[in-house]
Amino acid sequence: MSATGPDDISTRENMTFEEMSPAGRGSSPESYVERSAADLEAVFDVPVRISVVLGRTKMPVSALLKLDTGTVIELDRQVGEAVEIFINERLVARGEIVLVDGKLGVTMTEIIKPQ
Repeated sequence: MSATGPDDISTRENMTFEEMSPAGRGSSPESYVERSAADLEAVFDVPVRISVVLGRTKMPVSALLKLDTGTVIELDRQVGEAVEIFINERLVARGEIVLVDGKLGVTMTEIIKPQ
C-alpha cells in the first residue's frame, strides 16, 4: 500500500463520496451513474434526532430554582421570527411554527448549506 494511494486515510478524508466509491475512481463525467432515492434505502430506518429551537435565554441558577408552573420565560426571539431546525445537533434549516390538527409543527423555509 503506497502512502498516496486511495487507501491512505489522509487521502480518503479529502475525497468525496463519489471518489471513494469504486465506480467513482477515475470515472469520467460520461460514466456518471444516476442515483435515485431507492439507492438510499439502506439508511431509511436509521434514527436521527430532530430538534427545533424556539429561542434561548440566560438566567442565574437562583432564578431557575424559583421557576414554577405558569412562569413566563422571555426568549431571545420575536413572534414570527424563524426557528432553528437541528438534525443530530447540526443546524440544517430554519422554519416557521405551524399548528396542525391541534399540535405544533414546523415547516422549513430555508435550508442551511454546510460550510
